[in-house]
Amino acid sequence: MCCFAGPVRSVTNTNLFARMTGRDTQMLAYQMEFETEELNAMILPLPVRLSAREDSVRFISLKGYDQFFDHLDNAFPAITPPSNSLSRSAAPMAGIDSQLVVHEVGDFVASFVPTMKDFSRLDQRFVIPESSWDKIPHYSDYGFAVFQLKNLQGKPHPMAFEFETRMRDEIFFPTVHIHDGEVHRREAFDHTLYLQNAKFDEVVTDYVNYHVKDRRTGFVRSRDIAKKYCKIEKSAGMIEPDLLLHRITMSGTLENKDIITPLAVRQGKSPAFRFGHLLPFVPVLAGLGWIVNRRNQLRKQGS
Repeated sequence: MCCFAGPVRSVTNTNLFARMTGRDTQMLAYQMEFETEELNAMILPLPVRLSAREDSVRFISLKGYDQFFDHLDNAFPAITPPSNSLSRSAAPMAGIDSQLVVHEVGDFVASFVPTMKDFSRLDQRFVIPESSWDKIPHYSDYGFAVFQLKNLQGKPHPMAFEFETRMRDEIFFPTVHIHDGEVHRREAFDHTLYLQNAKFDEVVTDYVNYHVKDRRTGFVRSRDIAKKYCKIEKSAGMIEPDLLLHRITMSGTLENKDIITPLAVRQGKSPAFRFGHLLPFVPVLAGLGWIVNRRNQLRKQGS
């Protein structure tokens, strides 16, 4: 997900990790490479459990684990060499001047905005215009994790937190893009999504290779459990050592939607992913169905 408070020049090599930690809590980690012209902030909309409070999110520092996503990727054969982070930096950002609680989270200054109206309590330099959010009405009762970026470009260590989620049976990946104050129907994606889910582990078959998705989960499974590749002691509890990792990639111009995946896998069925970028194909499939039905009718009339 790439919702920036101000315009950005580029965002690439985006990685997200998610894991349910309880019946109604989810962990999320996010990392990207970026370049921006002025001081900026990343804003992550979250389906928090209602009614949200400022402590509905617990921020986690991964400052000591810059290689968090590199190690997740090690569980799968490399597709391409890891990108080098950009080096030019700028002066640190000023702290948030507001009534919201401010957290020092590694190299970030972070706050949780419980409701849309609470943006009035946040430094207005780091607020996306209300007109932009109006174009995504289902965010009206979401909460928002805000991370101030200290540099104008680079690859900061992962942002991470645990939040109280209303989606008890699904894992949420925030992938909607807002880069210029506008919400475009389609956006360019360069994302890799990782998750851990014990129910996936129970149904997957043996590992094949990096691009073969398991037919039951829709994700590519890792070669082995996470502790074989990750430094568990540095992950601040983000990674479950004895679970597999599951990965999908999103590349190219896709529907500008969040990704939501069910935790459970129905027997003999593929998962019913709520991938927004599949929506444009619904009218096409409906049209094909009409053509086939019409052709069958004409055949019956001619016989």
